[in-house]
Amino acid sequence: MKKLINKLYILTVVLFLGSCGDFGGINTNPNAPVFVGTETLLTGAQQSVSDVVGSYFGELFVQHMSDITYTEDSRYGATRLDFGGWYAGPLANLQKIINLNVSSDTKDRVLSGGSNVNQIGVARIMKAYFFNHIVERWGPLPYSQALKGSDQLLPGYDDESAIYADIIKELKEAAAQLDGGTIKGDIIFKGDTKLWKTFANTLRAQIAIKIADADATLAKATFTDAVNSGLITSTAFYDYLAESANENPWYSRFRTRTDFAISDVFVNFLTSTSDPRLASFADPAKSSGKIVGMPYGLENSSISPPTVSFPHTDNVRGQDKDIPIISMSQVNFMMAEAVARGWITGNAETHYNNAITASMNYWKITNATVISTFLAQPSVKYDAANWKKSIATQMWVSLYDQGYDAWREWRRLDFPKLKVAQAPLNPSEAIPLRNMYPETEKTLNTANYNAVIGKLTGGDTDGAKLWWDKF
Repeated sequence: MKKLINKLYILTVVLFLGSCGDFGGINTNPNAPVFVGTETLLTGAQQSVSDVVGSYFGELFVQHMSDITYTEDSRYGATRLDFGGWYAGPLANLQKIINLNVSSDTKDRVLSGGSNVNQIGVARIMKAYFFNHIVERWGPLPYSQALKGSDQLLPGYDDESAIYADIIKELKEAAAQLDGGTIKGDIIFKGDTKLWKTFANTLRAQIAIKIADADATLAKATFTDAVNSGLITSTAFYDYLAESANENPWYSRFRTRTDFAISDVFVNFLTSTSDPRLASFADPAKSSGKIVGMPYGLENSSISPPTVSFPHTDNVRGQDKDIPIISMSQVNFMMAEAVARGWITGNAETHYNNAITASMNYWKITNATVISTFLAQPSVKYDAANWKKSIATQMWVSLYDQGYDAWREWRRLDFPKLKVAQAPLNPSEAIPLRNMYPETEKTLNTANYNAVIGKLTGGDTDGAKLWWDKF
């Protein structure tokens, strides 16, 4: 169903100038069903979460993994990407849910999906989640004029600051309107609106941390309010199944190919700190029986796949291996940073240690002595005088297999110091700081495109820093 809906939306986007938004008319074919159940729309939208958590681009950008034979992606060959699918797919589905539950003509017909307020609330939270993701990649995007169908075929771009302020508002209001009942079609929290409340609060806290150096006042107020409202108390996962229609994407990638290996950059760092997670991150190389990192970003690779270590068969590549959407390790790192910034009281080192311990446990390292020995190392121990480096470096490790999150945190905190790949293929010739806008925006939404690129330092390049990336 997801693939069918997305194909229909993408076709509509092509017909209407390749711009953003719910271009309407999709369900007006007199030979097709007029009414689509909100349960189906919600499930379809949520399946796109896999495209966030399961992507390999972030893993390559932060050098957790390397291409083995075809190294173009490791050398940043795919930095100009199309964002239209996010608008035409999950965001359009979610806006349709809201519209159906608001309209007096349809709101009574969709109650099989749950109460109107609960469906609207969850759809608003999911919209905020997806918008947060794509703005984090491209920067300024259509927002206030998006998803209006034929009323706005060429939407203008909103500044990041305005988008984040509205996302924060949406998350708070959406959580507040949830009435404690349940909803149908929810494959993330199985209809539990209490969990949706804490998830929305945690997203607010995460966004607050992200914008801390750009708008400290809003960030602090948002974070403290989110914490007081209640954060998640266990990792939120995207659940995969042991069947081909909804399997872990790393399993799919290795079904018939062996394109990726853990990078030598990552292996060398983990080895230098005797990190016990290494054996949980990757398989031994087939030829040697040892964990061997793939040299990162080679211009010409003659490395044979059996000589390097693939992502771990069960812990990363299992067909039904779930991937975190937000982990408890991330929550504890956020708390440590909030204490270090003086936003909340507490002990930053305790939260920092708890974050690493949560990551260790997730990767099946549970021996308390092993963990405490690791934490006591001078190179690992929390350094209050250089808290950004401490938190960023260990968060980089903990976010293995959460590539886009790792890329965000590396851009934001600037640690660890990574070297550029050989013969980079991107305009900046450096590790990308954003995705560039699709060519269709330049040619078909020209006025709005020209207006927005003037707000980006250096224009529409992958080296332009986003609003929240201040250092």
